[in-house]
Amino acid sequence: MHLEEILAGYSQGYFLMADEGGQLGWYGTRVRTLIPLDDRFRYPKSLRRALNQNWFTVGMNQAFAAVVAGCADRSDTWISPELQEIYGELRRWGYAHSFETWQGEQLAGGILGITIGCAFIGESMFYRIPEGSKVAMVKLVEHLRARQFLLFDAQLMNPHLARFGAYEIPDREYRQLLQVAIQGKCRFCD
Repeated sequence: MHLEEILAGYSQGYFLMADEGGQLGWYGTRVRTLIPLDDRFRYPKSLRRALNQNWFTVGMNQAFAAVVAGCADRSDTWISPELQEIYGELRRWGYAHSFETWQGEQLAGGILGITIGCAFIGESMFYRIPEGSKVAMVKLVEHLRARQFLLFDAQLMNPHLARFGAYEIPDREYRQLLQVAIQGKCRFCD
């Protein structure tokens, strides 16, 4: 796949996934899950201690390949080796990013995403240390707000995301929001 084809697919509201056989394809959904970037965002009270006591430090793109590998390291994964290579290529072009939490020198967790304009499309997340990915979520939302991102697309709902205030919208509404967001000029990092 070429960079232009990949960006065009994401810009139209599709996302890449590999099936059980490793075959890569474009997917869409009838409803899309968004993480709110406004006051609807919330996090579990149990997480406050980890945040207040600074159990973790955050980083961006310091361990991109390790975050991709961590996201793919599951018994049932949709992140095939081919998709890992695509993420690497998107990283080299400045479109894919990792947002990481660290405890000392140890990678605690991370979130993998793609940015186009002022849209952050969250692909996956993982943790190695409890609360690592949750703290990454809170800090990533703070970062996206500070950078004036308009959209945090989480693609598919799950109970973990619901705890952060994630909500679903119809695909048609999502595509309208996406078109506005991708026209923006946000920078994920300097």
